[in-house]
Amino acid sequence: MDSLTRMRAFMQVVDSGGFSAAARDTGRSKALISKYVRELEDDLGVRLLNRTTRQLSLTEAGQVYYQEAGNIVQQFDDLQSAVSDNHQEPRGRLKVAAPRSFGDGELALAFADFMTTYREIDLDLHLEDRFADLVEEGFDVAIRIASLADSSMIARKLANFRIVLCAHPDVIKAHGAPTDPSALSELPCIVDTNARNRSRWTFKMGNQVQNVVVSGRLEVNSPAAARVATLAGLGFVRTPHALVREDLEAGRLVTVLDAYEPNDQGIFAVYPHRRHLSGKVRAFVDYMVDWFQKRQGTDWDEKN
Repeated sequence: MDSLTRMRAFMQVVDSGGFSAAARDTGRSKALISKYVRELEDDLGVRLLNRTTRQLSLTEAGQVYYQEAGNIVQQFDDLQSAVSDNHQEPRGRLKVAAPRSFGDGELALAFADFMTTYREIDLDLHLEDRFADLVEEGFDVAIRIASLADSSMIARKLANFRIVLCAHPDVIKAHGAPTDPSALSELPCIVDTNARNRSRWTFKMGNQVQNVVVSGRLEVNSPAAARVATLAGLGFVRTPHALVREDLEAGRLVTVLDAYEPNDQGIFAVYPHRRHLSGKVRAFVDYMVDWFQKRQGTDWDEKN
């Protein structure tokens, strides 16, 4: 009996919460699952599981082994998939996270085009304006709008992304247009709580970086709701240019501090660090790169 089979049996017992449940989930007998785990413990010379009549838990050694075994099994499966995918059309279920504020618009077209092209891939799409934990929540890939610096992930840039600071003309008339980012600390601001830095806004001019802590009467976890509040005159907001482009063109909103507008924001495809990338993930990322390249110069990355 090979070590990988025993390793899988041990992981299945932990994931299922017991030997009986693991047997049901795998279609194997409880006796066989128990045999595999017992042999694994004998080979290692340590106990991995604490067993009682009512409860099963990991020992300290079991916790370490479970985490590392998961990485090994994942690498093995990815390698098998990568080799197999070279000889057949990408297929399977793909779990993707993306921001709702973008996914409900332009990005939805990209997803639809992708599914039309790759008919053997089923898309499990989660649209939320937050940063999902890809590993913890089991996502294959995520589309993120950010300035990325997460070494535990692989990020492939799809396009630039413009973030603007704007307000209703009446707000600017009442408070004046700020000439330096530091002035925002004394002005009413609308805070999008989905942003990683929330109420700490970063501005750049050349090599100069300024971080300003802002506040206001409204904090909201929706860029769309923040836009409505800005149109109602509740304060200054930092928001994607694409979301307020029509408002700016119509004069309903006005940008300020354009010279300090950050230029390091981008749209990225992000996926966990793995040696062997599955065919479905590779197909999705490559397709997104091509899709955005064909649309360079659109309103998400160009100043008008």
